[in-house]
Amino acid sequence: MDTQVITKMKIVKPAADVFEAIVDPEKIGGFWFSSSSERWGQGKTVVLRYDEYNAEGAIKVLELEENKKIVFSWGAEQSEGSLVTITLTELDDESTKIEVVESGLKEDDPDVVQKMMGQKEGWVYTLTCLKAYLENDINTLRASLIH
Repeated sequence: MDTQVITKMKIVKPAADVFEAIVDPEKIGGFWFSSSSERWGQGKTVVLRYDEYNAEGAIKVLELEENKKIVFSWGAEQSEGSLVTITLTELDDESTKIEVVESGLKEDDPDVVQKMMGQKEGWVYTLTCLKAYLENDINTLRASLIH
């Protein structure tokens, strides 16, 4: 059985701004990955890079509905692929609810709780960085966590 991690946050920006921050390779570096190989589009495989950790991975964009929804798979290179659905809901002209649902974690995995906590922590941090970037033009939070 699949287990899901769900993370939500309110961002005081229109959905179009939130959407663009994620799919635009020039903007994603302000809050999440160092770089994105190209603009995200349905059916594309996009390489995401963290220069700080000398790491990169590919995602497959499965669905893209402008300003509303992004669905992608990732982690397949470690044989632990999961599905991420990002939904944007405009609350009014100036604010958006972003919801991230990550599924594909296996309930029978002995490490499932640890993995779920790690993914939840990662999404809360990513959305916090996105909020700071879009609302206050702060781009220094990205990749600041120390393990």
